[in-house]
Amino acid sequence: MYNSRVYKMSFASVYPHYISKAEKKSHTKEDVDTIICWLTGYNQESLQKQIDKKLDFENFFAQAPQINPNVNKITGVICG
Repeated sequence: MYNSRVYKMSFASVYPHYISKAEKKSHTKEDVDTIICWLTGYNQESLQKQIDKKLDFENFFAQAPQINPNVNKITGVICG
């Protein structure tokens, strides 16, 4: 399902919210980064470069080195 509103949002603007939510659940920024890198194939340096570029979600994922082939196994609610 394509949601153009979400795809046009800046990944960098949402990223701090991911960290905040993880920290409320006793996780760390490093945990969030590990998951994002697992999902996208970015390493820590390239992830930070993409955040600094303030790419929207569409381009963040389009430029990802390698979307993890197990992505279809992700289940659950992200922002619920």
